[in-house]
Amino acid sequence: MLKKNTLFVGKVLLEFPALPSTNLYASDLLSKSKPSEGTVISAAHQTEGRGQIGSRWESQPGQNITLSVILYPRFLPVARQFSLNQAVALSVRDLVARYAKKPVYVKWPNDIYVEHRKAAGILIQNTLGGSGFQSSVVGLGVNVNQEVFPPGLPNPTSLKLETGLSYALPELIGELCQSLEHRYLQLKEGQLKSLNAEYLQFLYGLGQYALFERPGGEQFRGRIAGVNPDGLLLVSGAEGREESFQLKEIRMLGRPEKSK
Repeated sequence: MLKKNTLFVGKVLLEFPALPSTNLYASDLLSKSKPSEGTVISAAHQTEGRGQIGSRWESQPGQNITLSVILYPRFLPVARQFSLNQAVALSVRDLVARYAKKPVYVKWPNDIYVEHRKAAGILIQNTLGGSGFQSSVVGLGVNVNQEVFPPGLPNPTSLKLETGLSYALPELIGELCQSLEHRYLQLKEGQLKSLNAEYLQFLYGLGQYALFERPGGEQFRGRIAGVNPDGLLLVSGAEGREESFQLKEIRMLGRPEKSK
């Protein structure tokens, strides 16, 4: 386990009472300067926080973790950029699983679930150049002390809802930085197979059947077979035919379940 005084993730911590988006602030910072790797931008309240595929990230002010981390994963081949997603997702899962008393999963590609409810989300924005990675902005949202959520959110939860306890956000942010650094160093050391194996171990619904919907509205039942190196979800449909899907090409409807 890494000692806190050796951390580079969070060594520079920029804290704000409110920002439109910590990811946007990090991107603006990168456009004007070269922040040290591991710089964290944290906001008690995000007024325009974003999730995957343009969705909003809803969070009560001062109740949850909403931050972004600046990384320079130039050692990673562009073709393996999903390995960065895996390392980040596992780091957030590590934190949630430390406190939640129920099984904690990674719902493809980047949501963290306590059983069937969403406790955290991740949005990674990579900047690529001719030689590969230039920078990555890793946006993390973890529901910590919030107990009431907007009715439009289908299945939210928080650490407080799961455990009945309140948590000090600065301490949890420190633990999250430690966990992210640990997983990032695994990535840097080339432990891609190990990270992939753990990601699949905790993949929500792996080996189970679920109802899916394509962009045009067509629904089908398929078995979650895994994730390929490009980060595409593998689903076995009728007659065992396996298909691969990008994030915008498929949506899971309801909970996965074992075949009857």
